[in-house]
Amino acid sequence: MQISVIRPDELGASDLDLWRSFQRSGPTAHPFLAPEFVQAVGRVGRPVRVAVLEDAGRTVGFFPFERGRMGYGTPPAPGLTDAHGLVHAPDAEWDPQQLLRACGLSVWEFDHLVDGQKPFERYQALRVPSPVMDLGGGYAAFRAEVRARSKSFLSELERKGRALGRDHGAVTFTLGTADVEDLRRIMAWKSEQYQRTYRSDRFRVPWIRELLESLLATPSETFAGTLSVLRAGDTPVAGHFGLRHGPALAGWFPAFDARFRRYSPGLLHHLLLAEHAAAAGIVEIDMGRGAKGYKDCFRSRDLVVAEGRIVRRSPSAAVHWARREPVRRLRNRVLDDPRLYRAADTVLKRAATVRTKVLRPG
Repeated sequence: MQISVIRPDELGASDLDLWRSFQRSGPTAHPFLAPEFVQAVGRVGRPVRVAVLEDAGRTVGFFPFERGRMGYGTPPAPGLTDAHGLVHAPDAEWDPQQLLRACGLSVWEFDHLVDGQKPFERYQALRVPSPVMDLGGGYAAFRAEVRARSKSFLSELERKGRALGRDHGAVTFTLGTADVEDLRRIMAWKSEQYQRTYRSDRFRVPWIRELLESLLATPSETFAGTLSVLRAGDTPVAGHFGLRHGPALAGWFPAFDARFRRYSPGLLHHLLLAEHAAAAGIVEIDMGRGAKGYKDCFRSRDLVVAEGRIVRRSPSAAVHWARREPVRRLRNRVLDDPRLYRAADTVLKRAATVRTKVLRPG
């Protein structure tokens, strides 16, 4: 096996075609593993590189990664992406330790490793579900599935949709808008949500805002930043920015205007997103790992992603382990125990409620 490391912008047309051919089926057929996404992350100044694997003169894989201090490696845009791994030919095999050496990494840490990465399997510490909205049978079949799971949920949600229309104007939905102002509005709503719930505000980071705007502006035949907006009359009330790769859509940043909370605009948006996505040829929407209530309302099935790290024997790898392992174990303990997760979520929501009351005029 020969491994060379290049910048994403050094990939040639033949490399890109081969990468896309490896992605046509299987777990790596995911927007966050598409070459267009990797190149977009590189354009906003992230330290992204791609390891190109060749076996007997034939390219058999592409491994996108970021390299930080002391050889600490992550997938591109760590903390933002829901699919990690090496995009490869079906018969490819590789040595993870050789791969890390070639990449100049002492550690490679992942938290959304997709299935089918056999050489990485022994490094997995945790496997978790990532819920999916399955639209392969069309919207009518999906809606029937949601209704069978909870007739009252769907009836109440559609009632709220009618109330929103009566109170604020006809409800409309747009999938695939390219209006950057719509995107900036969604980012602003999401920032407000992060701040209300005492979570880290990702959109205070300039490169993240720049990345989303770049992805919206540079669609290709197989890949696109996909923006959708729910309106009541002329007023936007909810939206979502995700990534489309072929017939798959990766959910990423859903948000809504908190002034319309009583109408459940986020849930309404997801229901209409399923309808319009199915009509546009999308067969699945990956909502990402995590125990969110709205995901349970719409989930059809689960993908499985893994968390773990590959470590080379080196002083810097030991330092990374000592710094991150206790925090990782505590976080996973909370995520794995529904009681602890609900308690933590309740504390954050109560804190947000108190903060809202304190800041409310009068």
